[in-house]
Amino acid sequence: MNKTINTIKDHRSIRDFDKKNIEESVLEEIIIAAQSMPNSINGQQTSIIVIKNQEKRNKIAEIAGGQPWIEEAPVFLLFIADFYKTEIAAKKNDIQQVIHESIEGTLVSTVDVGLNMGAAIIAAESLGLGIVPIGGIRNAPEEMIELFDLPDQTFPIAGLSIGYPKSKSKKKPRLPLETFSHKETYKANKIIEAIDSYDILMEKYYKSIDREDSGNWSKRTSSIYKSVYFPKVHPVMKKQGFKNNK
Repeated sequence: MNKTINTIKDHRSIRDFDKKNIEESVLEEIIIAAQSMPNSINGQQTSIIVIKNQEKRNKIAEIAGGQPWIEEAPVFLLFIADFYKTEIAAKKNDIQQVIHESIEGTLVSTVDVGLNMGAAIIAAESLGLGIVPIGGIRNAPEEMIELFDLPDQTFPIAGLSIGYPKSKSKKKPRLPLETFSHKETYKANKIIEAIDSYDILMEKYYKSIDREDSGNWSKRTSSIYKSVYFPKVHPVMKKQGFKNNK
């Protein structure tokens, strides 16, 4: 396979970063790669805030539930669903924007954020950097909104810590490919057996990294998904104009 595909397939999240700074030219390439991804109707309803300030990264780490790698990595990228820009375009044309109030708008902007982040990850790793995505910013989204002066019609979706790795973490196994890639129709009958075998594999993986308390994939995932673990997301989204009522 080519170098790009090999880089993607070798992905692993890094949580141990060197203090070495990232050159501006390198960081700019990552940002340009992220912006170059496709987006719905060319609305470009996403934005990134680049955060290097140590105090702000310390605060993000606190908001995210105490994640020291956010403090250690020299750069944090905050990915934002951004219908503020398109609201300005609507006002310029004397049109009332409603898409941000709909489920479709939420889906559109979060899918586009995912495309941006995916490109940023691949670009960063291709340049020898390590990354770890941070969903924990949604633990207290209103604090993130205040910290970064986000206007209405925007919402912080996810973050990405970027830096040079001190060490390479162990690659985490994925579910069997047949649970991810289905030919022509969804093959529900294959899922139970595949998860059983994957649980065995993940038990071995967790033991190898001294995290036996995690059990296996199904145990860990279900223990998290038994509740809405970031309950502030819904009310804060509504406050920002993302009503999700259409």
